Amino acid sequence: MSLTARSPNRVVLQLLVVVATVALLWGAIAPAVRAAPGEGSSQKLMHLARLGTTRISGGVTAHRSGPLATEIRQSPEEEDDEGDGDGEGGDGDGAPSPRFRELQNATRTPHFEGLNHFDNRFAGTGDYTNTQFSLEPPDQALCVGNGFVVESVNTVIRVRGTDGSIVTPAMPLNDFFNLAPEVVRSAPPVFGDFTSDPKCYYDVDTDRWFVTILQLGIDPPTGGFTGDSSVMIAVSQTGDPTGIFNIFAIDTTNDGTDGTPTHDNCPCFGDQPLIGADAYGFYVTTNEFPVFVAGFNGANVYAMSKTALAAGSAGTVVALHEPTLAEGQAYSIQPATTPPGGRYATHHNGTEYFLSALEFEGTGDRRIALWALTNTASLNSATPSVDMRVDIVRSELYSPPPVVKQRRGPTPLRSLLKSDLAPAAVGVDPSREPIPQLNSNDDRMNQVMYADGKVWGALNTAVRTSEGKVRSGIAWFSVRPKFGPFRGRMANQGYVAIRGANAMFPAVAVTKSGKAIVAYSVAGSDLYPGIAYSRIGGNPGKPQLVARGVGPADGFTGYDPLAGQGDVERWGDYSAATVDENGAIWFATETINQRCTFEEFLADTTCGGTRSLLANWGTMIARFNP
Repeated sequence: MSLTARSPNRVVLQLLVVVATVALLWGAIAPAVRAAPGEGSSQKLMHLARLGTTRISGGVTAHRSGPLATEIRQSPEEEDDEGDGDGEGGDGDGAPSPRFRELQNATRTPHFEGLNHFDNRFAGTGDYTNTQFSLEPPDQALCVGNGFVVESVNTVIRVRGTDGSIVTPAMPLNDFFNLAPEVVRSAPPVFGDFTSDPKCYYDVDTDRWFVTILQLGIDPPTGGFTGDSSVMIAVSQTGDPTGIFNIFAIDTTNDGTDGTPTHDNCPCFGDQPLIGADAYGFYVTTNEFPVFVAGFNGANVYAMSKTALAAGSAGTVVALHEPTLAEGQAYSIQPATTPPGGRYATHHNGTEYFLSALEFEGTGDRRIALWALTNTASLNSATPSVDMRVDIVRSELYSPPPVVKQRRGPTPLRSLLKSDLAPAAVGVDPSREPIPQLNSNDDRMNQVMYADGKVWGALNTAVRTSEGKVRSGIAWFSVRPKFGPFRGRMANQGYVAIRGANAMFPAVAVTKSGKAIVAYSVAGSDLYPGIAYSRIGGNPGKPQLVARGVGPADGFTGYDPLAGQGDVERWGDYSAATVDENGAIWFATETINQRCTFEEFLADTTCGGTRSLLANWGTMIARFNP
């Protein structure tokens, strides 16, 4: 059956399928991130499994679905903190009041559209034809090197040239990692592995590409979780990302089986794997959540030899569970990467740095944590042993950001829900279904880099205008580490606050000489979601608008009858930025790059191959020469 709606009746049938799917499938696990203090940390040597080889290939199918197709697979991620404001108002309690700057036009900055929801939903060939779910948000991954741009979103991957040319079509990540398709739309349907949260990194030293995802096992007939989980790592065999990759996996079930440690309430999964690298090691950190019960087990850190991975050797993983933090249970410990040509931290036999936020109550904080994993050169030995240290660094105020209002425009999915074409089972009150707001999540630490002797990071924060309105902005930090004893000193810090608009989901990139920017999504009641960046570190200047959005977000997570979370649409959950061998900064984030009328949507729910029935998100990739 074609997804293209040639009659209102077909659209109604698809909506009924969506409603049934949401009611029966993929209930979200939603423990809170902020928790009571932990009881210490432990270190364990684990086996890194090698699972074969793969390559980025495949094609894009014609848009079609099977009879009574399941359309939505919802994430088991933790509940997002939406803040207390609305992106335009509120009393501003706990929010800093920085200088707000005018958004400046920078559309001449080279940029091109990246992957979008149509690519994500309809990618695949062969056994992977029409096997993708509708997902929000995209979770942007980006890495650049050797004249290639590798981009990934939830849940596809694609290779492009640095001129924007498409080298490989969008490929399902389940296909890339040799996993079962997300869904085979047979009667009854057959469900495959759940994958999410892609990240990628190009390492100049080894001339290798690294791609990671989280994976949870699925019972094929029911679509329920089986309890097993892993972080999967694909590492190229050469510097060509279109060539062969070796696949590895870290078992994150952590219930004492198959050599894993025994953690509370497990089996568990490692949410939002974050990646970094230094001269010797490759690092993955996760937030550990039980699969079948509510709870949060803190952060895990996995350290392994970078050169062994590059050589195709499984080697050994050093696993650190719940690194000690007296202030509260550590979460989202972001490891750093170093730009090409930059100096690694080689003291103490190799050091990898991390940053994390310390905001546990939802009321704001003035501290961040600087972490140092030392003796990382030992990761290249048969008996690696590392040591984790932490220091609490005083910082500027930051607090959970509010949700963000959008500029009004055509929202055909909303119009369909409000129309008399929607059956009573959808449960929409046509007088109350508003334009979705955008979820700016919480104030956990986002992407981190180590350059010019400093550790750089940024996070979402509420910011308060002089009129008392609360918007979403960004707090950024530059921390100088020092040993003897280990300490962190705030070298510089600041905010991105935009007059009349909101900044969301920062990604920091820093050149080897210390030239730094933070990239982000920008949106507001007078501005469709687009992409922007700001210089940081010295004189920040005005925020630079690289590309305007062309319409509002109109996805299923923004409509309560389809996703059950009010009128707040998932956004982000993160952006990405990197530096290439020539010192150019590349960045990518979620944007809205399409629009169509309700009439056009009824005739073709893909609006000419630019969206699907259920979502219209896109991404934008940009390059900046500092």
